[in-house]
Amino acid sequence: MKRLQTGDYIVFLIYFLIVALYGWWVYQRKKNVNATSHDYFLAEGSLTWWAIGASLIASNISAEQFIGMSGSGFKMGLAISTYEWMASLTLIIVAVFFIPVYLKNKIFTMPQFLKQRYNGTVAMIMAVFWLLLYVVVNLTSILYLGALAVSSISGVSFAVCMWGLAIFAIIIALGGMKVIGYTDVIQVFFLILGGLVTTYIALDLVAQHFGSSGPVSGFNLMASHASDHFHMIFKKDNPSYMDLPGLTVLVGGMWIVNLNYWGCNQYITQRALGADLKTARGGILFAAFLKLLMPVIVVLPGIAAFVLYKQDLFQKEMMHNGELNPDNAYPVLLDLLPTYMKGLSFAALTAAVVASLAGKVNSIATIFTLDIYKNTFKTDASEKNLVLVGKIAVVVAMFLGIVISPYLGIDKKGGFQYIQEYTGFVSPGIFAMFILGFFWRKTTSNAALFATIGGFILSVMFKLLPGWVNLSFLANSGFSKANDAGVYEIPFLDRMGFVFLICIFVMYVISMIENSKGDKVNALQVDTKMFKAHTSFVVGSVLICGILVALYSIYW
Repeated sequence: MKRLQTGDYIVFLIYFLIVALYGWWVYQRKKNVNATSHDYFLAEGSLTWWAIGASLIASNISAEQFIGMSGSGFKMGLAISTYEWMASLTLIIVAVFFIPVYLKNKIFTMPQFLKQRYNGTVAMIMAVFWLLLYVVVNLTSILYLGALAVSSISGVSFAVCMWGLAIFAIIIALGGMKVIGYTDVIQVFFLILGGLVTTYIALDLVAQHFGSSGPVSGFNLMASHASDHFHMIFKKDNPSYMDLPGLTVLVGGMWIVNLNYWGCNQYITQRALGADLKTARGGILFAAFLKLLMPVIVVLPGIAAFVLYKQDLFQKEMMHNGELNPDNAYPVLLDLLPTYMKGLSFAALTAAVVASLAGKVNSIATIFTLDIYKNTFKTDASEKNLVLVGKIAVVVAMFLGIVISPYLGIDKKGGFQYIQEYTGFVSPGIFAMFILGFFWRKTTSNAALFATIGGFILSVMFKLLPGWVNLSFLANSGFSKANDAGVYEIPFLDRMGFVFLICIFVMYVISMIENSKGDKVNALQVDTKMFKAHTSFVVGSVLICGILVALYSIYW
């Protein structure tokens, strides 16, 4: 690795100063009204549509996307883009159907929704669970993978990188959601600009290798030399079918992954919960457009690295412990960038990590303060006390992340897979609980309790099922495939779909039995008029749908 040069450090320092000074300016300008907890945690009424949209993307994109999805692009190609492109469509659905329900019922946290819709028991169980999930799975993986990526590119020690990223994120997070939201706009600017520079140079490298020049020529050459890497829907004989099982990415479990993440996730929805409906929808639509762009930044470089690797380039650099490691693709490409451009791309990666850390730790503090501390430890807490507790929670959560992340084996699993595997055990049950809670007034608290606990147990059972039952009879339908040991397994996304459908069915049965007894149900205020969107949102949504149809038609 050539490491960063003086010019790269200058570019990085400029990025750091811009974010720090702008964040300080926002904080100074807004601190006179930073007295209430809702203002601190949600930036109530302060974020514009472009700040909300940028913050959604900045919180979502981190090291696991840059490193992990580029690695997946190297390994399986454009198909991994389904996580990004289907998210665009998901965001439209969340903006139309989910956000109005939250805003109409003055919902500020996900456990608050569960308490209002079901009862305090369900809310408290999920508040504790979300805290554990966010700290042990999400925060640790973002921190660890971010430090690993920054360390490998800069040459600075892993420990220094981890502490540096953590402290930078804490400083931003202590300013509250206003500072996070507005600094995320700059973070996204660097993220997209630096990412596009890396993609441009990667495509140009491919073109130059084959005696041409320019990114368009490079892209066309990639499509011809790695045509198998430009299919969105895998057939059963594809080696990566277990990761992305055919049409499931369009009509199956991928919807559960995306709708749960974008619609039932404190970390994400928090950006929109402090705004009015039109502003929130505008911000979410902006984020949906940015999601369409993400595969250009995080997937195409991986495919470019694959094409060059097949041409006998980077043979040594792509290896780790004697084996080919696809996750090396992005750092290898970054190392080829010229001075200043490498600094810009390094700033983009750092921006993605810091923004994700700040957003995640703010959500952790929000749930702990408003749903656990206020409800359990000090019900009469003042607004000033809640803000103070929130700031303490920010620091404590980040410290816990630093302490435990090296012991979780995140680097061995791969960050993207690590997060998907552990959140996937609970996503089907949580989504079932939310979706019926939204749109079926008869759903009862005990039904929700089943989804919370039963959904997790069912997910574990489906994971262990291949050890108990021969699932080869499902192979023809595409719902199982033999692994390297010859054992037939159900693809991860299909397992989620099965668990979700079982949860819905059992919740329906429990609710109908309890309704027949006359048990009281806490229904939300839902008015069909609030699902009507304004014209500009409709036009933008139709445009996104058209682009998605075109992309899937071309690269089916």
